[in-house]
Formats: sequence, C-alpha cells, structure tokens
Amino acid sequence: MNKFYKRLTVLFLLIAGISAAVVYYTVDIHTLKSLNVFRPWSLVAALLLLALGMYFDGTRLMHLVRISGERISLYQGVQVIFSNYFLAVLTPGAAGGAVAQVMFLRRAGVPTGKATVVVLVRTILSILFLLVCQPLIFFYDPGLVPWISERTLVAASTLLIAGIVAGIWLFRTRIPNYLLIRLTKKLQPDRRRRIFLVYRDVRGAVFLLASAPGSMLRVFVESAASLVAMYSMVPVLFMGIGAAFNWWIILGRMIFLNVILYFAPTPGGSGVAEGGFVLLFGNFLPPGTVGILAVAWRILAEYLPFSIGLYFTVKTFGRDFITRELK
Repeated sequence: MNKFYKRLTVLFLLIAGISAAVVYYTVDIHTLKSLNVFRPWSLVAALLLLALGMYFDGTRLMHLVRISGERISLYQGVQVIFSNYFLAVLTPGAAGGAVAQVMFLRRAGVPTGKATVVVLVRTILSILFLLVCQPLIFFYDPGLVPWISERTLVAASTLLIAGIVAGIWLFRTRIPNYLLIRLTKKLQPDRRRRIFLVYRDVRGAVFLLASAPGSMLRVFVESAASLVAMYSMVPVLFMGIGAAFNWWIILGRMIFLNVILYFAPTPGGSGVAEGGFVLLFGNFLPPGTVGILAVAWRILAEYLPFSIGLYFTVKTFGRDFITRELK
C-alpha cells in the first residue's frame, strides 16, 4: 500500500475513532428524545450556508488573482478552495493546504511566485478577520475564558491586531531585510536561503495587500462573508433541535474555536475541533446532543469539502500525482 492510501486509511480510522468517542462519551438517556424533534430543514439550510461560504471564498480568490495581474474563473477558484480542504485535512497542521492551492493556481495559469503570494494573502486575510473579531467576542462573552478577565483578553487581542498592522507596515520598509542579513549571517547557506525565501513571500504578500486598497477592502469583506456563512452552519444546526441560544454568542465562539484550529497539530484539527466544540457549546444544547452535533458539524464543514477536493485533485492531476506529492 503506497503512502497516500496509508494516510487516507489512517485519517479515516482517526476520524471514525474520534467521532465514535465523542458520541459515546456525550450521549445519555435524553439523546433520543432530543433527536426525535430534529427538524430536517436545518440540514438543508446548513448545506446552503456551506455553498454560500464556498462561493464567497471562490470570488475572493478570483479577485485576489486579478489584483496580482492574472485571471482565473470562479470555477477554477472553487477548485482551489476544495483542494485546500483535501490536503489540509490529510497533512498535520494543515500544511498541505497551501501546497494544493499553489498547485491548482499554477494549473490555472498563475505563475508560481504570484500563486504563492496570493495563497499567503488569502490566509492572512482570514486570520486578520478572526483576530479583528476577538476583542468584541471577549467583551460580549466574558465567560469564554473564565480564568482570564475580559478586560485583559480585550487588551491583549487589541495589541495583537495593532502588532499585525505595524508588522505589515514594517515589511514595506528595508528594516526587516537589514535585520535578517544581520541575524542570519552565521547560519548555514541552505537554511539562510529558506529564511529569505519565506521573507520574500511575506513581503510580496504585504505589497499585494497595499497595491489596491479599494479592491483589497472588497476581498476582506468577501473573506468575512465566507467565514460568517460557514460558521453560521452551527447555530442553524442548533435551531434544528430546538435549542435556545444567542446567535452572536455561538458565532463568536465558532470564530474563537477556529483561531485555535489554525494552530492545531493534528490533521485537519481532528480531535481538537470536536473536543473544543463539546467544551464551548455543551451548555447551550439539550442533554446528550453536543457530541452528535459536533460530529455533524465536522462532516458538513470539513469532510464533505474534503471529499469534493479529493475528486477535483484526482480528476485534475491523477492518482499517481497525489502519490508522488505525499512521498
């Protein structure tokens, strides 16, 4: 069995094991009673929100590519998005997602250098939106991190955002280049070259961000619309079982959870996502349902796009190509 099929098998067993454990440890005698009132329309609504999120994700990528001086179609942009889900779930820390995006952008005719910068900007905008939301989330949901005061959390997240903005400005100057030359002077040539390649990509991303402020604002709004649509799948599923909740609190906790998932070391955040979901939303749901909804959310938001991404990747590059990439 080659490495690709081994990873796919291990991933399937991991997902099945985690899902089974989450359901097993959260069900109780009230579970069936709660599920009996489940409204099927909520699944349809969640799928429509997934489609809406993917649409805005595709349009923002299309517009980012246009800002870089290249062009792709919406269909090609959607292929890039789904391929990201495929390799992100298949690799630890979602490292393969960026590789998949560059691969598909190159296939669409975007040069490698520009494709790398576009993918980096796409990631920066997503993270920036999530971070911009944090002060509001901590202010209106003070019980989110109970061992730290909301004032401290708001101040820390505000400083972090200010630091990112200052970092973006700094990369437009020659200061980082000067510091890198001094700090990497004694490193091995190969390692030094890799550091400067990363610096080049980050600097290129910053210049792309600053090259068209109006267009970039539009892309940022599309990023926000895509993420909000995707995260709104969760409160819609809550409505399906008749749970009473504050929509904005649930949406805020989804944003907070997804910030954590950016740093999860497991493939696609498996285990971390389900565990975080149970901890963050257990008090909002009828008894015995949080585990089932955690699994349903992961299937809809992660594993369904993963399956579509697998189809596009195999169709476009062939099974042998994927096998080579994962060696």
